[in-house]
Amino acid sequence: MAILKLTDICKDYVQGKEPVHVLKHIDLTVEQGEYLAIMGPSGSGKTTLMNIIGCLDVPTSGRYTLEGRDLKDLSDDDLAEVRNKHIGFVFQSFHLLPKMDALDNVALPLLYADVPLKERRARAEEALKAVGLGERIHFLPNQLSGGQCQRVAIARAIVGNPELLLADEPTGALDTKAGNQIMGIFRRLSGEGMTIIMITHEPSIAACADKTFRILDGELRTQEESNEET
Repeated sequence: MAILKLTDICKDYVQGKEPVHVLKHIDLTVEQGEYLAIMGPSGSGKTTLMNIIGCLDVPTSGRYTLEGRDLKDLSDDDLAEVRNKHIGFVFQSFHLLPKMDALDNVALPLLYADVPLKERRARAEEALKAVGLGERIHFLPNQLSGGQCQRVAIARAIVGNPELLLADEPTGALDTKAGNQIMGIFRRLSGEGMTIIMITHEPSIAACADKTFRILDGELRTQEESNEET
């Protein structure tokens, strides 16, 4: 079953008096449980595409359906609700609050969702155990390595049980060993049925996904299509 579908998605910005076509007629269908990587150089449109998928931006034209729901014409509040209930985010910079320990950082989305204290702490601890940090739940971010901080960020992204996990350069700030550990976690989450879309510039990281797409000049191609064109 398709969890999301993009149909003829375009995104334009106005620079001076001239329109800039950032995304050009993007079509993409992602099935439940798929693990996709999107590669592309700086300025290719990959972050804009990820922002639209994550309901952080809206397309100029085209149709986006998530779990069968057409997101066109939703208000900002409605898009925020979709984001909070259905999508988890992992970024290159971990965005952890420095004065909160790992447990409270992970529990934060549940606080915003009005989950009772006892339940959110239990769910946060379970998420930290799922990424191998059950022994470090009370460590502050500055007491953790970069790889451990990224695992905290992943736990925070999955604590609300989202259907879709979006990862923007999740290994970009990590060494090879830590990056491989993060990819192992993603592979396990994918095996458990979570849908993952990951942006990366590293071919070795993209190779961990089930399918790789390349975006260039706002146009999306599968890896195979890109290879045929070169």
